[in-house]
Formats: sequence, structure tokens, C-alpha cells
Amino acid sequence: MNLKNTSTLCALGVLGLMAQAAHADDSSTVKVGAGIDYTSGKYGTSTTTDITQVPVTLGYEIDSWSFKLDVPYIHVSGADNVIPGIGPVKNNNPKGRGHGKGNAQGGTTPPTETTGSASGLGDITAAATYEAYTNSAAQFGVDLTGKIKFGTADENKGLGTGKNDYTVSVDSYKGFGAWTVFGGVSYTWLGSSQYIQLNDVFGANVGAGYKLDSHSSFGAYYDYREKASDTSFARNELTGYYAYKFASGWKAQAYVTKGFTDGSPDWGVGATVVYSF
Repeated sequence: MNLKNTSTLCALGVLGLMAQAAHADDSSTVKVGAGIDYTSGKYGTSTTTDITQVPVTLGYEIDSWSFKLDVPYIHVSGADNVIPGIGPVKNNNPKGRGHGKGNAQGGTTPPTETTGSASGLGDITAAATYEAYTNSAAQFGVDLTGKIKFGTADENKGLGTGKNDYTVSVDSYKGFGAWTVFGGVSYTWLGSSQYIQLNDVFGANVGAGYKLDSHSSFGAYYDYREKASDTSFARNELTGYYAYKFASGWKAQAYVTKGFTDGSPDWGVGATVVYSF
């Protein structure tokens, strides 16, 4: 069995355990969701790269713990050196997206920048979060999260690196009436392959949200991450969102994103719908 199949089975195993636990305890909460995410940018190249992701999510919450599994379908069109979730990197994979589809200016010299399109399963991620501290009266809390990104996306299609990533993060929030400010820091061990060499990266985020009423809220947050390789760029993005509970157990959220460096897309939009029971 190859590593990619093993990673897929591990993720599906997590899914099965979460489903079993959901039936085992009626006081727990199960969340099922789906969404769509679209980003577009040049990432420092001369070609625009468009990335569309359609994730299906399963979450399970019990006591101070919450678990989440994300299984995305992905479509990428653009420069072969732009990897979803990573950005522009030096990609030496001879089977990379768009390779072998022509020569620069119609000559015999291979192009320095190739383009192409590909679709398929993206990188499955599994995460576990623990409420390390919470004070309802003070509207304050601290969460600890561990996350594994399984390298299930096809590296030969340029949909991913084909390697696992591991992330740990600490997040906190503080409420001030209808307002909530939040932020966190993270560290990710990025998996390198024989074709793509990556560095471990530090990340941080900060934001604020406002509760309009019992059904709706809006907010914005800024996200930063160090550059993933010596030839890439840091990620700097600002995202604004609006969330609405439109029925019992149902919640929808829409968001827009603006990137400020070549490590981020120029812009993006997305929406999710989640049902809790």
C-alpha cells in the first residue's frame, strides 16, 4: 500500500471514530457541513492561477473537546509552481501541472513557466481542539489545537505536495458585550518531497467580531504566515465574514478575502453551510 492510500485510510478511520462517538453520547454535538471557496491571483508570476475548492466537513464536540475532518474536492488552473495551501514554490516535478504542453514563444526551449488545469481530491485534514481555559463571566477563553494535513492531493497534478503537514496552535478570545476580539499563533511542520523543499513556518492571526442579534454576526481577521520556502513569499491576508443562523441547527457564512503579498491570492470569496444536531 502506498503512502497516499495509507493517508486516505487514516483520515477515513478518524471519520469512522467520530461517527461512532456521535452515536455513543446523546449530549454531544455533531456538525455536518459543505462549502465552496474560490481564489484568484498571480502569486508573483505572469499567469493568473484560479483555485476552487468544495469541502465537505464533519465535526464532533463533547465536553471540552472538538474534532473536525475536512475532505475537499479541488480544481486548479494556472501556473504549475503554485501549490494550493502553499503558494508559489520551486516545483521540480517533471509531471507537474501543465508540463509538456508547448514551448516558450513557439521555440524549442522549454518554458520557464508552464500552465495547466487539474482536478481531484484535495488534502484531507483532521483537527482536535481542547478548551484549555474558559471563563463565561469574563467572556474569555484559550484553545489548544493539533492538526494533521494528510498528503492526499495528487502531487503529479500540482494539487498538493503529496506529504503530510503537522500544525499546533494556541488561540484565545475575549468578549466585550456584543464585540469579541480574538487571535492566535501557530507553528507548522511542512512536509518536503523530492520535488518541493519546504521550511517549517510560524503563523499568527488577529481579528474581531460583532454580534448583531441572536441570529447574525459579522467580523474580520488578519492572517500571517512565514514564507514556505526560500524562493516563495510570506502570506498576508485580510478576510471579512458574515454569519447567519437561518433555521434551527442551521448556520451559513459568507466571506471575502484580500491578499497583500505574492504568497497570497489577490482575492477570494467563499461560503459554508453547517447543520448541527
